[in-house]
Amino acid sequence: MVINANQTPDARQLAIIAEQLGRTPRGIEAVAAMDGMGTPLVLRMAPIVDGKPFPTLYWLCDTRLKIELSRIEADGVIKRLENRLRDDPDFLAAYYESHRDYVATRWRCMSDAQRAEIARLGYETVLTQRGIGGIGNWGQVRCLHTQYAHHLCGNNVIGRWLDAEFEVADCLA
Repeated sequence: MVINANQTPDARQLAIIAEQLGRTPRGIEAVAAMDGMGTPLVLRMAPIVDGKPFPTLYWLCDTRLKIELSRIEADGVIKRLENRLRDDPDFLAAYYESHRDYVATRWRCMSDAQRAEIARLGYETVLTQRGIGGIGNWGQVRCLHTQYAHHLCGNNVIGRWLDAEFEVADCLA
């Protein structure tokens, strides 16, 4: 079961996240999705981390999902998806809508102070025009992990396709 949380991680979750990432986490604003036991699946990240733009709004942290998606990526699925995006205008339109959802959500999650800092640093273009995971070319798929993280928290056609084709969510059972 996936629960959309958008809550500040507690001490137990921070310890789990550090173990999942293999390091002390930086830039976390919230646990965006978790399983029924409260284990973080997806983190919502700050738009600026260590003074630099961080356009990856949703960070997949769950080890089970990362392993499953890495296995699928290794089978060449990104190339298949990019071919489908090139050949299927409806799928491409849905993918562009996924990017628009991601960008709008990223901007909506920012505080006024964060938006002001972004403007001061000149990062508006990066954070208003880069899509899922910070990708500039919206017709490409860089990484299934960022797509799936967005799927668990928003409107992502590739994440829906991954669940339909590979039953990715079943690895959480």
